[in-house]
Amino acid sequence: MRATELSELSAFAAVARHKSFRRAGEERGVTASAISHAVLNLEERIGIRLLNRTTRSVSLTEAGALLQSHLDPAFGEITSALDALNRFRHTPFGRVKLNVPNSIAPFVIGWIIGPLLQKNPNLELEISATDRLVDIVQEGFDAGIRFGERVAEGMIAVRIKPRLRLVVVGSPGYFERRPVPLTPHDLKRHLCIQNMFPSGARYPWEFERDGQAITFQPTGPLSLDDHELMTQAALDGVALAYVWENRVEKFIASGELIRVLDDWCQPEEPLYLYYPSRRHMSAGFRALVDAIKA
Repeated sequence: MRATELSELSAFAAVARHKSFRRAGEERGVTASAISHAVLNLEERIGIRLLNRTTRSVSLTEAGALLQSHLDPAFGEITSALDALNRFRHTPFGRVKLNVPNSIAPFVIGWIIGPLLQKNPNLELEISATDRLVDIVQEGFDAGIRFGERVAEGMIAVRIKPRLRLVVVGSPGYFERRPVPLTPHDLKRHLCIQNMFPSGARYPWEFERDGQAITFQPTGPLSLDDHELMTQAALDGVALAYVWENRVEKFIASGELIRVLDDWCQPEEPLYLYYPSRRHMSAGFRALVDAIKA
């Protein structure tokens, strides 16, 4: 097989995974038009349409789906074969792609990036921080970080630190206008920010003490999916916020925010680094896993 044919098949495989020429181009480091041109050349060469294209979407034809079903394991074997060669290298190299929730990324992996890249100058990290629920296999990531209950079945999961918890905070100015809540039931008389997932779904504030679990769903006028904005709104005295403790520690220490219901706020489920089963783990990926575990 010629190099151009392999390149065209690889371009098609990327489009088939992402259902997008733009995202396929981003994965391969080329323009969307270059990806489109490569797929068109492939279709013309074999005389079969592989993709249905509209101005808004890309989908596989029956022939395209058949080709993808054969290409995915084939390219997986090629990647594993190349990764296996890393055992003969002393220095990790190449690109490693990691997905991590945006709301916890700074205090989960922020501290490892500098030392890891300084120790391994030939390593390239690509970190996508988003609270959107991501299929790491479909979107081309080597690994992801999630809480235990959200790890997909069939993944290798490695427990990592820290163990995080969500806390309730408000500004001194806010508490000049309203009494400090003593139990989660008191929150019904307060302005509370609604926490959203990127999908728009709201998630409740959860509390537990002495075996008693209480779930509270805020109904306030402000809904946010970003913990930075939640923190700023709390600092401004707009409402109470339910945010990661690590994010607001400095404001609690300075007195700009007051933590309430502390004895009701329990540690979250443990965090896990997870990834698909691989017969050969690249030296670069191994270096990332070791750094996070350490």
